[in-house]
Amino acid sequence: MKRAEKAREFFLSGLNCSQSVVAAFSDILGLSENAAARLSTGLGGGVGRQREVCGTVSGAAMVLGFVFGGDDATQKAKAYEKVREFSEEFKKRNRFIVCRQLLGLDESVKESSTPDERTAEYYKKRPCVELVSDAAEILEAMLCENNP
Repeated sequence: MKRAEKAREFFLSGLNCSQSVVAAFSDILGLSENAAARLSTGLGGGVGRQREVCGTVSGAAMVLGFVFGGDDATQKAKAYEKVREFSEEFKKRNRFIVCRQLLGLDESVKESSTPDERTAEYYKKRPCVELVSDAAEILEAMLCENNP
């Protein structure tokens, strides 16, 4: 199963956007799917449902940081470069990387930290399933490009 499909399934099963992306790459991180989902929980909904940077983008940044990052300046620069590359491709597909913009939300509206109930209506009005899929697809392509 491709990682985009796996990420999509995770989202449809109730994981948030960030959890879905990170869990789809848990093997690369050396974590169980559950541990990867727990680690990335707080990034969902644009970091704690604040509607800032999309959780799919934050989750991808975590994976890219793990693969390319490190504690020296060269490794950090490489990770930053890869995150920027990811973000540019995500923007080409979706125009934005900010959750509230992706969802078409008014900036003045402050949402609670309680996640919305996952209903048929929720999935109809939210592009999140597609965003999760896009993020995993982009990330998988980037990682394959470095490990053919």
